Amino acid sequence: MNQSLLPAAGTDWLRNGEATARLALSCLDLTSLNDADTEADIAALCARAQGPCGPVAAVCVWPRLAAFARKQLPTSIAVAAVANFPDGSADLERVLRETGQIVQSGAQEVDLVLPYAQLLQGNEAVVAGLLATVRKASAGLRLKVILETGILVGADYILRAAQLSLEAGADFLKTSTGKTAISATPEAARTMLLAIAADPGAAQRVGFKPSGGIRTVADAAVFIALTEEILGREALNAQRFRIGASSVLADIEAVLAGQGPVPIKPSAGY
Repeated sequence: MNQSLLPAAGTDWLRNGEATARLALSCLDLTSLNDADTEADIAALCARAQGPCGPVAAVCVWPRLAAFARKQLPTSIAVAAVANFPDGSADLERVLRETGQIVQSGAQEVDLVLPYAQLLQGNEAVVAGLLATVRKASAGLRLKVILETGILVGADYILRAAQLSLEAGADFLKTSTGKTAISATPEAARTMLLAIAADPGAAQRVGFKPSGGIRTVADAAVFIALTEEILGREALNAQRFRIGASSVLADIEAVLAGQGPVPIKPSAGY
């Protein structure tokens, strides 16, 4: 790990576990995307989203379960559903079908996988066209574009994926599906955050969502600190920052109950 890519070690988010846990909870997308998920699974997820320490920002589910999730939650907790997930297919018919299902479900957010294989093959027009089509089809909903940075190896590909997403009107850039060997990393996060900051139309509007492999409050602290460093403290709210994870909730609750390590240290890999 290149230590220069990490936020300053003295930052508050790397020292104050309780404050970090509270922010992480308020910005958490509690997620269940198992192939065999049932309504019973999502009912349990939605109950978990309204835990004793407070509510999460959103729950993220398959399109077929989005309407059910919406009925289980108060309006203060958003419902997100995935499209083109997890493979990032360039099949427009499929992505429009899934996006339409999300819109009709009453969900508030679409987490779309950018067709990363097309980008790697140099087919930027295909990528741009799909992003624009989904943006139009999901008008009025928050569009979070998943770049799958663990496959887009190298800052140049990640930067270009971010730029194409911003040009299409994305509301959030998200690192990963969580279904690949490499998920969120500080290197990818920095590249994506700098792309947002460099775009005049995005710098004060677009959010960032690290997703995959974030299991502890300490892991979350790295991405919170990077976001503050590049986009400013005003970006640290659920409108501009999300964490895509489920396993981290147990550690958040442990820290808030006084059972977690404070001060905190990022785990291996961060």
